[in-house]
Amino acid sequence: MYKIKQFFRRIYNLYRWFPIIWKDQDWDHYYIFEVLKFKLKNQAEYISKRGNHLSAKRDAEIMMLCVRLIEKVQDEYYGCEYQDYCKLNIKFVDSKSHPDMHKIEIETLSERYDEYFKKYPRIYNQVKIEDKHRTAFYIARENEKRAHKLLFKILEQNIERWWD
Repeated sequence: MYKIKQFFRRIYNLYRWFPIIWKDQDWDHYYIFEVLKFKLKNQAEYISKRGNHLSAKRDAEIMMLCVRLIEKVQDEYYGCEYQDYCKLNIKFVDSKSHPDMHKIEIETLSERYDEYFKKYPRIYNQVKIEDKHRTAFYIARENEKRAHKLLFKILEQNIERWWD
């Protein structure tokens, strides 16, 4: 009876994983995160319903935190957040020295970077330069790195315990 149950469980797993595997590509980290995110969601759901260890609910919450971080990393939320604080006019101008290449010209139409800088004062003090746009870009890049580090730190500290 157990072998029959296991057979059908494995068929069901193929069915569940098919859309993830179907869309998978080997050329981008986005897809690695898709696999990890899918696995964490499934595991969180499983242990929150059926977990029989004391910290099952908390473990499921931490897994879902990782899922939300993965989504932010995939969407480049922190890397693009600064763009919510400005309006830019971006032009592609023909290069005089290389006819088949273009140069990017960025004109700031309006900006509220000071609001953005207030959200991240410590990072702002570390990366502050004369150009506000570049400062905002460096803060965004640093926040993106921090999101990656936090995700992998949480995984490092918990992953072995989750599947024991």
